Amino acid sequence: MNILANKRIATIGDAMVVFNPSKTGPLRFVPSFERAVGGAELNFAIGVTRLDMEAKWISCIGDDEFGKLIYNFARGEGIDVSHVLRTPHIPTSIYFKEIREDGAGKSFYYRNPSPLLELTEDRIDESVLDDVDLLHISGVYLAVCEHNIEVALKLIALAQAKHIPISFDPNLRLKLWTIEDARAVYEKVYPSINLLLTGQDEFELLFEGRTVKDIQESYKIDEIIVKKGEEGATVYTATQQYNREAFSIRAIDTVGAGDAFDAAYVYSYLNGDDIVERLRLANGAGALVATIKGDNEGLPSLQELRQFIGDEKLIER
Repeated sequence: MNILANKRIATIGDAMVVFNPSKTGPLRFVPSFERAVGGAELNFAIGVTRLDMEAKWISCIGDDEFGKLIYNFARGEGIDVSHVLRTPHIPTSIYFKEIREDGAGKSFYYRNPSPLLELTEDRIDESVLDDVDLLHISGVYLAVCEHNIEVALKLIALAQAKHIPISFDPNLRLKLWTIEDARAVYEKVYPSINLLLTGQDEFELLFEGRTVKDIQESYKIDEIIVKKGEEGATVYTATQQYNREAFSIRAIDTVGAGDAFDAAYVYSYLNGDDIVERLRLANGAGALVATIKGDNEGLPSLQELRQFIGDEKLIER
């Protein structure tokens, strides 16, 4: 295994205050909630910092109490927040989670308007990626505000000019836009990316019966990584296919598991690990998050991840 030396990722996206239910079942029967912090891109940034990489988070949040909570939380996780703007005009976004007994659930968003409306293309400094080794884009960011698409495309162009690899998770949110709109926008992103990190259901919805080989040939994507939950994950390259089974767990809350998978896969990719090892680490990180209630509370440190997958012995006392 190679030694990872000061690798840094950048990601752009929203963050929200999350209200986790005190009991499972429909929200109308939940008497109280616990406040936390979440959001796909912020979860990803937290995930990579806990794995001893550096993360730069580009965003805009409300200049309010919830915004201060998110800003301080991100700083506390060691994330570079020098490119996080704060606006007094739009409140910080929030969302409520509904969790079922099997750990699956629904999300109810209150993010329209979003503070990201004020993070326009002209506010993206061209030096933002100067010290970055990988750019990660999420479909959630693309869906929240229409102008986010142009901001993301600007960042992608900057990354390509600097020969920085790009990872993309479609993170399909059909509560935010239609499948037709998502497909049209993602078509602009696919030709530029190196890693496509997608769920099996997402892949089927987005590509409507097209094969992985067809997608790879059409867009020249280096690796298509398909996350299959309890069935594990598969990586497709231009010439080979790699499968890895999932770790056996009892899922408590599956929110954030995909972000954890992405973070661990990108960590291992930048570390120079082979694809089999990347899948092992990524499956382990996703499994760990699903065993703990919350968006990012279960994102593991590198030591915790290695203990879980059996690389290191856990000493409890």
